[in-house]
Amino acid sequence: MIKVKRNVHFVRRSDRSRALIVTNDVPPPVPPGRLPRISRLMALAIHFDQLIREGKVRDQSELARLAHVTQPRMTQIMNLNLLATDIQEELLFLPVVTSGREPIHEKKLRSIVAEADWRRQRSVWLQMRASGK
Repeated sequence: MIKVKRNVHFVRRSDRSRALIVTNDVPPPVPPGRLPRISRLMALAIHFDQLIREGKVRDQSELARLAHVTQPRMTQIMNLNLLATDIQEELLFLPVVTSGREPIHEKKLRSIVAEADWRRQRSVWLQMRASGK
């Protein structure tokens, strides 16, 4: 007896008929570790800002209600959008955390966010990264 294993997907077409798709694709292995929380928060801040700009959500208060967080917490998340764009990019592409504590926390970034000048933000950011704090 021979056994053949295949992944089969049924897809509904726009004309309501069904199509059968047979694939042998194996999903890529999931790398060990987890995305840093600050990376996920940065992505959320960008997404939330886009929702407000597109008019899908009225304001941060409505976002806070929808996300089930307090308004001050939503402000903390949205303030990440005030970071220099290169810092935002670094936060988005931090390496996965495989063990132990995460090196960067949102609370540590609040002093950088409070600085309006991107050059000073970058300076403080570099110092923070160099010191590991």
